[in-house]
Amino acid sequence: MVGAGPTGLMLAGELGREGIRTLVLERRTEPSQAAKAGGLAGQILQLLHYRGELPRFRAASPMADAPEPPPRFPFGGLHLDFTHLDDSPMRALLLPQPQLEALLAERATERGVDVRRGHEVIGLRQAEGAVTVEVKGPDGRHEVTVDYVVGCDGGRSRVRDLAGIPFPGTAFPQIERLASVTVPDGVTVLEDGSLQVAGVGRVPFGYTATERGVFACNGMGETMGVYTAEVEQTEYDDDSPMGVAELSASVKRVLGVDLPLGEPRRMTRFGYSAKQADRYREGRVFLAGDAAHLFPSGGVAVNAGMLDAANLAWKLAATVQGWAAPGLLDTYDDERRAAAERTLLHTRAQVALRSGHGPGGDALRALFQELATDEQALRRLGALMAGLDVGAVDPGPHPLVGTYLHDRALKVDHLDPRFAGLLRNGRPVLLDLAGPAGPAARAELQDVADEWTGRVHMVSEPIDGRTADLLLIMPDGRIAWAAATDEPDETTLPSLREALATWCGAPVG
Repeated sequence: MVGAGPTGLMLAGELGREGIRTLVLERRTEPSQAAKAGGLAGQILQLLHYRGELPRFRAASPMADAPEPPPRFPFGGLHLDFTHLDDSPMRALLLPQPQLEALLAERATERGVDVRRGHEVIGLRQAEGAVTVEVKGPDGRHEVTVDYVVGCDGGRSRVRDLAGIPFPGTAFPQIERLASVTVPDGVTVLEDGSLQVAGVGRVPFGYTATERGVFACNGMGETMGVYTAEVEQTEYDDDSPMGVAELSASVKRVLGVDLPLGEPRRMTRFGYSAKQADRYREGRVFLAGDAAHLFPSGGVAVNAGMLDAANLAWKLAATVQGWAAPGLLDTYDDERRAAAERTLLHTRAQVALRSGHGPGGDALRALFQELATDEQALRRLGALMAGLDVGAVDPGPHPLVGTYLHDRALKVDHLDPRFAGLLRNGRPVLLDLAGPAGPAARAELQDVADEWTGRVHMVSEPIDGRTADLLLIMPDGRIAWAAATDEPDETTLPSLREALATWCGAPVG
């Protein structure tokens, strides 16, 4: 693994759980304290629930003792309100990136992963059955030979360049600045999240597009959030922190007012790009996270990268352990590239939506906001933001095939405790949702599962109003196969055997 950010550490921990000897090489000598991401959101939270790990991540949150924040999220200069949906596809957990990386690093080392900081990859060559990586470390240059290399080393990925994988797309000229600061004297937070500023007046909650850029603010209790985006030619070093004076000057340029700012709680500066690697695999070299894709909107990169890691990890583990079906590793590129295309779709749309200024831009956002109050439109947008919408798939006989497992798919309450830890073993799960209500010959299910003993874990959890009798769920939460309610065994069992062979290799015996 190259890169000790959320994607690399998530992937390393997943492989470590499977007993795969894993090495992480990180260029930086110390973990970055820049809170580039403010937390987790979307499908990754559902996956952690199914892994039985969500309580650990919640405990690491600065808001561990507070209730889950209401599901309201920014989208293209607007805010989408999912609070009136009982089963919102979007949820969030406040967990700034430094704390998230510390937790993931701890999780990885507990599972036997070797994390080496201050080790920079400077060369890479592939041979049959192995990859040799040239490394510059504290003791000079040396080489490491491994079975596979995964580049999780960000948008400027050295691994991607060394593997010769093109990274087409668009780099936007805007510099984005985001901060959470205490509310200073002279500023009052209003009930709707707007700010009343002495000598200035009311600064409205949400986004304001001007000819000079985009400004946004929101107040909550004793803190206020401030955001600016403006075209700027300056190139900033990722390791150079942003200060209050820099943010204040940006607000002045974009909004034209002097906005008092309190003590910083979180400050970050970044640029946006819309890019995707031509392929996520070159022989024994893979890409994940920002090395594979960059999105021009906040709140999606960590979710997408950690889902990349979950998808790739079990497939690498199955291959190393010798039970992978032919072509299994190639499905990583197919599945995660398609998912990234959908994320690029909605984040590019957000750029257009938030950038328009004047009467035309205001009208566009007003109309979009009206449409986003319709439940069907809101659900579709939420699925895109959460990473649930993974693009067009051929579901075969059941619409759940190719989608991710989540509350709505099961028709259960949010984070139903019966399914906490469902995917704990890191193996595919055959989930029987019918139980005794299923066809009479359903007892043969265990016999089928036993043909893939050690590779498939069978769980019976009957639920009312189920959407399917049976689900074959991959360790990353993707539904690979489903049996419709009351489908006869004459068709169910042969179809199941075919799916198990496709995803879990030949039967054991």
